[in-house]
Amino acid sequence: MTLKACRLLVTATSYGKHDPALKALLSERVADVVYNTTGKPLSSRQLQALLPGVDGYIAGLDEIDAAALAAADRLSVISRYGVGVDNVDLGAARARGIVVTNTPGANTVSVAELALGLMLALLRRIPSAVDATRRGEWPRLSGVTLEGKTVGLLGFGAIGRQLAVRLAGFSCRVLAHDPVPDEGFAAQHGVLLVTRAELLAKADILSLHLPLLPETRGLVDADFLARLKPGAFLVNTARGEILDEAALLGALRSGRLAGAALDAFNEEPPSPANPLLALPQVLVTPHMGAHADSAINAMGWLATRDCLAVLAGEPPKYRVV
Repeated sequence: MTLKACRLLVTATSYGKHDPALKALLSERVADVVYNTTGKPLSSRQLQALLPGVDGYIAGLDEIDAAALAAADRLSVISRYGVGVDNVDLGAARARGIVVTNTPGANTVSVAELALGLMLALLRRIPSAVDATRRGEWPRLSGVTLEGKTVGLLGFGAIGRQLAVRLAGFSCRVLAHDPVPDEGFAAQHGVLLVTRAELLAKADILSLHLPLLPETRGLVDADFLARLKPGAFLVNTARGEILDEAALLGALRSGRLAGAALDAFNEEPPSPANPLLALPQVLVTPHMGAHADSAINAMGWLATRDCLAVLAGEPPKYRVV
């Protein structure tokens, strides 16, 4: 089959949002493209109805399980629009000979900037100040500066490193822990590499930058939170499943944690009844770390190029399986 005869499914809801050339390229290069018009990730059942007859799949955060893949009678490639592949049944894909790719590094700066923005908003109580002022109030809200504080980065991969670079201008101390740290980068940017125990004990603000793996799922539990410095702030722009939300709620209600900023949840979107949403010391955003113009464009082009490469019989640049 030639590339021009291929049919594509594109489910990433922000695909081509800032660069119309992406969709124009697909229209030119392949026979047909089906886009996700629901505005949200698709379930396995929805995919089972869409995947028959599809050759290439540029995938958002859909439920790509074995049942969905069983309906994919012609699928050659799943090109993940993003870095995470935990929502893809890699074993089932491998068994069916489906290549899986991702887009590492595309959203690095975008997520790092959001983490910094959440820190500042949390410490300076910016959302509360905005809301009060709009209500006609003029409160004397006191906040916390980054200056002189210790920021701990749990995970010192690409995003953690970019955040460290951006923190350099705030006159704060930056600590980091990672199983395989970039020692040269840390030394160059004044980041002190420490054990996880030391990181938790010393950080005034702890920022999570971990991938979702079996060993990180539920890592931030009651025992973990009990080891944090009393009065610390927690920022999570990684994955919601890393956090035990019940344990976090307890730590916030008890006052052990001063506050938290969460861009990801165990259930997305979270239920309106989720008690974390009702706490004034908790800031919440809708998993928007990668939703910035540069990241969206980079993810779109990387995912598109690898998808088309596989369909054309060429090796992809970022193959996972």
